[in-house]
Amino acid sequence: MTQFINQIINSLNIGSIYALIALGYTMVYGIVRLINFAHGEILMIGAFIGYFLAVTFNMSLIPLLLLSMIGCAIIGMIIDRVAYKPLRKAPRISALITALGMSMLLSNFFRWRFGASDKIMPEINLIGNIPMPNITIITVVITFMCMIGLQYVITRTKTGQAMRAVSEDKGAAQLMGINVDKTISITFAIGSALGAVAGVLYAINYGNLEPYMGTMPGLKAFVAAVLGGIGIIPGAMVGGFAIGIIETFVKGYISSAWANVFVFGILIIVLIVKPTGLFGKNIKEKV
Repeated sequence: MTQFINQIINSLNIGSIYALIALGYTMVYGIVRLINFAHGEILMIGAFIGYFLAVTFNMSLIPLLLLSMIGCAIIGMIIDRVAYKPLRKAPRISALITALGMSMLLSNFFRWRFGASDKIMPEINLIGNIPMPNITIITVVITFMCMIGLQYVITRTKTGQAMRAVSEDKGAAQLMGINVDKTISITFAIGSALGAVAGVLYAINYGNLEPYMGTMPGLKAFVAAVLGGIGIIPGAMVGGFAIGIIETFVKGYISSAWANVFVFGILIIVLIVKPTGLFGKNIKEKV
């Protein structure tokens, strides 16, 4: 029984992180129809920003998260401006290849700049001198706060209305006076900020960070987004927690060696049985 409870706690922990990353994937895809495979590296950059802030200024979690979010939001907008904006009208495969190239560029740049060895995340207080309570509770609470905040932005603000309009029809949105490029840039900023939160929490949970740390969590979060229905925010959350539960229980009761087999096997099954995911709907596209 104790082992089962521990597995539930572990699955909520890692599932929350997958859900945060999946939210970034699903936001960008919902607006631009682009799988941003560089999103895993945004997680890594967020973790590094958090690490240097903690080491240099001895920051507590809340200001550390906020500054990491701002830093990654700016980086996300720069990536969109430099790598993706010139390809808006190009075939989707061009943008996809560019995303893969950007992923490798970022991870290898950080490896060159900071080395390949692991860096140890220092102990961090919650805020001020208040010590960190149970990290799993903090991770889950922050994840749900991010999802609620994101849902509010999309459904209750003018920026969210612009995002939904661009998602439906870019041309019509532009005719209605919406700045499409600005809206897409804001989408990348929000998605990257969520990736920063995931990166900091991941580094705190596991205690170390390195330049390639975002690759596998990014891929698993992509599976989570596809499972829930990529482009659908609640689907990303459900998919993230589902992948976290599956991975944790496979590691706990079968073997760690089989965890990735199960996770990526789910991707294949979903694409075969229900390509639109659990919450997705079949939409006919004009050709």
